[in-house]
Amino acid sequence: MDDVLTIDNRGDFGLWAIEAAKQIVGEEGFELAKAARDGTEGELRDAGSALEQAITNALLEVYDGLLDGAEDE
Repeated sequence: MDDVLTIDNRGDFGLWAIEAAKQIVGEEGFELAKAARDGTEGELRDAGSALEQAITNALLEVYDGLLDGAEDE
């Protein structure tokens, strides 16, 4: 998520969430599916952890942005 997005309402947040999910699934979901099909148990675990971390990072990114916005007011 390199682009700056201003979230002013619930609709903006919904759009951000959809785009973030598409990006995460496109990148990390593919790796998880590939590991499930061809990988070892360790590779599957690692891919699942990477997907989990990407989701966590996205949620923390928007949370931090909300906190930054609250401090400006």
